[in-house]
Amino acid sequence: MSDIDSLRDLGLTRGPDGPTLRVWSSSATSIDLVVDDAPHDRVVPLTRGDGDVWSATDGALTPGRRYWLRADGPPGRGNAFDPSRELLDPYARGLGRTGRGTWQSAVVDESFDWGGVAKPRTPLDRVVVYEAHVRGLTRLAPFVPEELRGSYAGLAAESTIAYLKGLGVTAVQLLPIHQHVDEERLVAQGIENYWGYNTLSYFAPHTAYASRDAQLAGASAVLREFKGMVRLLHEAGIEVYLDVVYNHTAEEGEVGGPVTSLRGLDGSRYYRHDAAGDPVDVTGCGNSIDTSTPAAARLVLDSLRYWADEVQIDGFRFDLAATLGRGADHVFDPEHPLLTAIVTDPALEGVKMIAEPWDVGLGGWQTGAFPPGWIEWNDRFRNRSREFWLTDVAAARADGLPPSGLGSFASKLSGSSNIFARERGPVAGLNFITAHDGFTLLDLVSYDAKHNLSNGEGNRDGTDDNRSFNHGIEGESVNPWISDARRRSMRNLLATLFVSAGVPMLTAGDERGRTQHGNNNAYCTDSELTWVDWSDEPWHVALRDDVAALTRLRAENPALRPIRFGVDGACTLSANEMAWYSASGVEMHPDEWNDVAVRTVQHLVTSTPEHEEPNSVLVVVHGAETTITATLPSPDGVAGYEALWSSDDRGLPAGSAPGDDIVVSGPTVVVYRIV
Repeated sequence: MSDIDSLRDLGLTRGPDGPTLRVWSSSATSIDLVVDDAPHDRVVPLTRGDGDVWSATDGALTPGRRYWLRADGPPGRGNAFDPSRELLDPYARGLGRTGRGTWQSAVVDESFDWGGVAKPRTPLDRVVVYEAHVRGLTRLAPFVPEELRGSYAGLAAESTIAYLKGLGVTAVQLLPIHQHVDEERLVAQGIENYWGYNTLSYFAPHTAYASRDAQLAGASAVLREFKGMVRLLHEAGIEVYLDVVYNHTAEEGEVGGPVTSLRGLDGSRYYRHDAAGDPVDVTGCGNSIDTSTPAAARLVLDSLRYWADEVQIDGFRFDLAATLGRGADHVFDPEHPLLTAIVTDPALEGVKMIAEPWDVGLGGWQTGAFPPGWIEWNDRFRNRSREFWLTDVAAARADGLPPSGLGSFASKLSGSSNIFARERGPVAGLNFITAHDGFTLLDLVSYDAKHNLSNGEGNRDGTDDNRSFNHGIEGESVNPWISDARRRSMRNLLATLFVSAGVPMLTAGDERGRTQHGNNNAYCTDSELTWVDWSDEPWHVALRDDVAALTRLRAENPALRPIRFGVDGACTLSANEMAWYSASGVEMHPDEWNDVAVRTVQHLVTSTPEHEEPNSVLVVVHGAETTITATLPSPDGVAGYEALWSSDDRGLPAGSAPGDDIVVSGPTVVVYRIV
């Protein structure tokens, strides 16, 4: 990483001679700094120095001042030099709109009183992630002051934080809050990019998510409101993770697309191109960032350092992270210098790094391949959980038997050791059932197919591989049998998420049965369709209470959250000793794992204490729409079973002694603590 380390102090820094702006470009022949020094703009030429870093010092670069860059250079594939074009400083901490609708860099006042509040630094095994959209979470929240709804301040409102704490959330993971803009295609259609995966600046917070007062006060006030949100969440013990999009920028498409910053400074080096100079697209956006170049890698690292240090962010979720690990040959390398630097940089010590471990390029699916120190979205957990509780049950209704056995489901329940290397442990996987991208939890159990016509793409967008089950009718239903079956399936999916080894992630609103009416790609809808619905029908409240009970159950039972994989014949601290029993209470026979007729398993996990008291839990899983009698296992040392939770809303099954029979109506999850 020596080349990356040589590019230091880019952006605006303050020294004894005044504020200095430093910009990297190897291809430019001239770069000018233009300062808004009313009544006239003032032009200050930048001087090229070592490592192709251009710099200029100007005392007018004070908080509140607007500025921009102009660059000239030779024509060539990937570059868009135009000395008349206004370009953003890639390191600008704030942005402001012009009357023409364009953007300019803004100098911000970065001072902030953190009041001695420190990062929570929650251990990974205790993390419960809540993926949320800043606007969508509180836009309809009646308990948030109206003027703050849908803003950073609304997310940090006392009532919002109390709700998150009551739910058992330890971290909020925010969809992109870097300043972003709408794609040109969406603007032409009169719609917008609600999710925000079209980044304009990697250092400036999105202005539209600030309260109106902060927006009117300017970039410094927007940053101050964001920091205030982080401080209040930290005071409550809640970490803040950012969904970051370092794989492409808002300079979408190939050459000829928008030019706002990198493309106008040195697009041939910041973006991926082949030997002939043609763009190499591994993101589907036409302008994949080339992290094999020192300047692009430095940009990513500096952005992470800024947010982790100056803004006190606790973790990052990297969109299409496989792109960051592609070398100059555009092939993914798990030992890519940037992937290693992100998790070994002393300035980022203790920060959670979460990869979406794929992109759309050749060899793009890399779940399990990231180096130690990374956490990865476990799509295999998502897929098998959905299959077991939904498509397997649907197939059994239609054909009498499901298509697959218990084996792969059990491996996900116990931490996905077949995916993540032993030295990384189960906390290398972030487990999820749903995310912003795809069906909501309620829609997952209510629709067999996507319904995306409102997106304006003829229902062609969004995945067709949903692994969902509508339980008998597509969409909303007043049939009580269907409603009960759907709600039980949601409880089973949620239970699987919270009793499985790994780091659980819940999508905002799923705990309340939020629906998008079958839209599984609602990226372009900023309305009641995508905002969290805070109405309190009895079943909404009951589902929320189930989630709170499950997060509490997880927190109180270390057997459910090991940080290491066990080794046969050895005692591994903070791992689990596991035993698997059939419905009859005897140990599972090897042939039963792949027998599609076997749909019941009892999973006994015992912690190997390192920091907490010894603990054992029995998870009974019955994955069929039948009622069975199961016998609780009788291993040595087990005196009895304390019933903790059941997805059967008729109450917990009777039985508390080894060898007792319990009646389980399915599909169902039952959790016991060993006493």
